[in-house]
Amino acid sequence: MEIEYQYHFSLPRNLVLKYIKNEKVLHNALPGCRSFSMVSNGIYKAEIETHIGPIQDLFTLEIRLNEDQAPSFLRLHIKGNGNMGQLNGYCLLMLKENQGSTMLSCKANGQVTGALGLAGKRILDSGANKGLDNFFQNLEKEIKRRIYELKRRNR
Repeated sequence: MEIEYQYHFSLPRNLVLKYIKNEKVLHNALPGCRSFSMVSNGIYKAEIETHIGPIQDLFTLEIRLNEDQAPSFLRLHIKGNGNMGQLNGYCLLMLKENQGSTMLSCKANGQVTGALGLAGKRILDSGANKGLDNFFQNLEKEIKRRIYELKRRNR
């Protein structure tokens, strides 16, 4: 399964980069997220309830973040297990700043097995794109909320 996706943040790249690694922000931004925590530097564990077409499942995920080329590139390796299948994938996030805003491009490649893998490419692709839309919209809202709270406290 391959996915390409773009999202435009109306925020500068340094803020997007800072908050895209914040476990509280990620917990609030990920649709269906029951838990999200940093295990060690660059390694996160999460429990996410998924709804893709007629399929519902609870996945336990391990997410490894590689920042070797930050702030322009972040690499993710995601492994997960659920009752309906497993997933294993890689994702490259490219962050390009443009006049105070950020264009994020995502290229992902993964394998899905089990009943989830049998659901079909069309259902998985549409579910993945909807999930990405929701996640990045929620992420931008959460970042803006955090910035607003910081400014309000410092008055």
